[in-house]
Amino acid sequence: MQLKSYWHDTARPFEEGSRAPVEGHYDVAVIGGGFTGLGAARQLTMAGAKVIVLEAGAVGSGASGRNGGHLNNGIAHSFVTAKAELGPERAAALYRAYDASVDTIERIVAEEGIDCSFRRAGKLKLASKLAHFEAIARNFEVVNREVDPDTALLTKGDLKAEVGSDCFHGAMLSKRSAMMHMGRFVVGLADAAVRHGATVVENVPVTARHQLGGKQELATPRGRVKADTVLLATGAYTTGAFGYFRRRIVPVGSFIIATRPLTETEIAATMPGNRTCVTSLNIGNYFRLSPDNRLIFGGRARFSATSDQRSDEKSGAILRASLAEIFPHLAKVEIDYCWGGLVDMTKDRFPRAGFTDGLWYAMGYSGHGAQMSTHMGMLIADAILGKADRNPVKDLSWPAVPGHFGKPWFLPLVGMYYKMLDRVQ
Repeated sequence: MQLKSYWHDTARPFEEGSRAPVEGHYDVAVIGGGFTGLGAARQLTMAGAKVIVLEAGAVGSGASGRNGGHLNNGIAHSFVTAKAELGPERAAALYRAYDASVDTIERIVAEEGIDCSFRRAGKLKLASKLAHFEAIARNFEVVNREVDPDTALLTKGDLKAEVGSDCFHGAMLSKRSAMMHMGRFVVGLADAAVRHGATVVENVPVTARHQLGGKQELATPRGRVKADTVLLATGAYTTGAFGYFRRRIVPVGSFIIATRPLTETEIAATMPGNRTCVTSLNIGNYFRLSPDNRLIFGGRARFSATSDQRSDEKSGAILRASLAEIFPHLAKVEIDYCWGGLVDMTKDRFPRAGFTDGLWYAMGYSGHGAQMSTHMGMLIADAILGKADRNPVKDLSWPAVPGHFGKPWFLPLVGMYYKMLDRVQ
């Protein structure tokens, strides 16, 4: 078992990432070389802006290359709950933005010729308990009627053609959802940004930011960059140099395993529908088949803000047990990859984007950002360019998390709370 991201290991490296000097003046400096930052850089350079992307590691080394590979439309919440919390207009706008985000990725893949196995697969929200199916059915009625007719409600009997497990009581099918190879997409997106004129530099963490009149200066170990505008796109990997955002983002570990390639017989017994799947438990799982027919199976596993080899290996053992529970016939299947990464959660699990503290920003996707991040980066790029502001969370209140200043000491308590909910609900 390799303790590395399957997406990174099976994608070619980005070849332009360390050649450019870190100096000079730019119209826009983007901090973070994941989907948000690269999507924004491509959009900005296509409009003629001079842009530099400063990535602390390799492009896609954060959440963009450490996720489950799902491009799910709709919002992570119950739409009924989102309407109650955000109001019907903003909830509908946010739902449709997630729909548009999948369209955005499909369009970029076609325009830039990115070979990343993009496919409209559809998503199943699987009911782990009978009461969960009743809640999913109520949510489906509102979603199907008000914002997304491309949905269906599947009974337990219907699932026999979709998932080879007897664990679930039905599901909601969101037909617009998709999947792709995340590593190949992020490298292709970086290539496209460079091809359109952006400078993308890897292994350059931003250590400080200074206001110089109307300009900004970013300090890095390799030099300083001046910019008229700065976009922060660092999510769960936001450092102490940007304290305003660290107090509002809770980094939570998400962990994933990938099996060896499955045989045709195993695929037919496991994922005959070949869709993206997510279970309804608070501490649930998500899974899909990879382009080379591995089962990619993930989940919270442990409520931790640490993702290193030791932590990932512990979480991998928990995930393997969950996989065996859902798919007993795969209990002894070889696991080829095990990895983890940090997800940028907000307290209410809604994303945030806009302008504050002298910075443009987009983050807080809360485990639902593989699709939304590219799209949101482009929306903020348009706002920077003075175009119509289509940000669905513009001016949404974003209070700091009480008692949180960087390291989320309270995560074990949160984990215990959600485990209790999963037992009693």
